Amino acid sequence: MLNEITKRILSTLFLIPIAFFFIIKGSFFFNFFIFICFLVTVYEWYQMSKKKNYLIPGIILIFLSFYTVYLLRFDDLKLFSFLLIIFTCIGTDMGGFIFGKIFKGPKLTKISPNKTYSGMIGGYFLSLISLSYFMNWINQETSINWFIVTILISTISQIGDIIISYFKRLSKIKNTGKIIPGHGGLLDRIDGMIFAFPFFYIIELIEFLN
Repeated sequence: MLNEITKRILSTLFLIPIAFFFIIKGSFFFNFFIFICFLVTVYEWYQMSKKKNYLIPGIILIFLSFYTVYLLRFDDLKLFSFLLIIFTCIGTDMGGFIFGKIFKGPKLTKISPNKTYSGMIGGYFLSLISLSYFMNWINQETSINWFIVTILISTISQIGDIIISYFKRLSKIKNTGKIIPGHGGLLDRIDGMIFAFPFFYIIELIEFLN
């Protein structure tokens, strides 16, 4: 029987190439992929939050998040940023999970009892490793600006994870679904990205307006 960490790593290694195929291909393939992800995420949120007063605000946030995903992907100049967000959020999620499981230690917050300081540090650590790997992959040097951006995205991703965990506790569930082995539901997997993409898009918008 595979343990939780092994299942999580294997499912991540399996899903990343599939997701990146749709992302890189773009056009119809990406539209189809992102639409299916949107429907699954909304369904999981509905199942978790039905009859709750935060059901509609959550659906609106999910819609706006996926819309910023769409906008960033189909701006050719933003594809670099789009991929960096994904790399950072995946690294943050895996780092938080692995370091938290191995080192444990003091709890980060009562909102999400499984979150620890060691997991938070691990999230930052693997997000920066992901940045280094990504920059090597595209043959670019890691600048201080992208270092700062990665830390910010990792922070927002971890906050998003805690926020979704809070609502899961209100609904008295551990996972939003069972679609991904070792991860639970799709919402469990992309909770950080739901907040990271709009955050980055707002930063880009402010910079453009200035």
